[in-house]
Amino acid sequence: MLNYLKNVLENIPSGWLSTTTHRLDIYDEKLAKTEFLEQFKLLYNKNIADTSALDDLPTAYDYIRLGHPLSCILEWAIAYLHDKKTENIISFSSQTIPVLAILRKNLLVHKNTQIVYSGNLPVMFDAEVIKQTYGYQFELKHVEKSSDIPDFDGSTIFVSQDETISVNAISSNIDFFINIYKQLGSVLVVNGEQNEHYISEIQHVRRRETIAMTPVNCYTALHALVKNSRFPVSLSNLEINKKNVLDTITSITGADTTPLVGSSGLSIQYAIMMGLIDYAQENYKGKPIKFIVPPNCYGGTNDQARRVAACNKNVEVIDLP
Repeated sequence: MLNYLKNVLENIPSGWLSTTTHRLDIYDEKLAKTEFLEQFKLLYNKNIADTSALDDLPTAYDYIRLGHPLSCILEWAIAYLHDKKTENIISFSSQTIPVLAILRKNLLVHKNTQIVYSGNLPVMFDAEVIKQTYGYQFELKHVEKSSDIPDFDGSTIFVSQDETISVNAISSNIDFFINIYKQLGSVLVVNGEQNEHYISEIQHVRRRETIAMTPVNCYTALHALVKNSRFPVSLSNLEINKKNVLDTITSITGADTTPLVGSSGLSIQYAIMMGLIDYAQENYKGKPIKFIVPPNCYGGTNDQARRVAACNKNVEVIDLP
């Protein structure tokens, strides 16, 4: 499998790294989530990896936030290595959203959650802010290795920060295994048939609040996988590029405020909504929070507002006539 992936990476169509929406000439919406991998696996079984054959594959999903060819291949490869269904592997550009997606589901079904981690959690994971702003409840526990995870009545999320993509020993007492890859994103493994009903809702969170791991980052991750190597120390001068983007925004707008950049329009919009809730909770304690939704509101925005309101009894959606 790894040798085949190596050939694929040497021959990938240029559009796989640059196209962020679907190609209508090879796109069938009804089969968008399945057709690409089905056809890709046929090529794998025949050991065909030339550029023209790969370029003729039907487009994966419809937008980058749902998935794209390289994220699908990365998820398929990780599933193959762990002997899992491909659907049980979900990649994210975000490091924290997979945790938040599980916490959201468990909040709605009144299920306990323990988050167990080795090493350190991402610096942006602020447990108190998450509990106060989102209303999510969980226990946080540190262990030296996954075999030290205590028994728990509820869902167990194991979080590991890694510099390589490798096969993880996922014991039966782990419901969700999250690998965080610094600067690349994260990959979630849904463990066990009893947890597969989470998959569609986790996918919906990715669709509404973030994106799949980007094509360039998936390409980097796949290269590290086939070479059995660590990720590059410097990923395309990432921090320098980020600073250039922020400086350019400030220069063009002439604004004094610090610009914020998200992975997609919906993700930055979600950040604004949750920021407003955090501000309201701090400055207007106990008062109701209402989001006004006009009748011509974009579907993603409309759905996002209702998803936030469903998790917080103090938040309500007001529909304009």
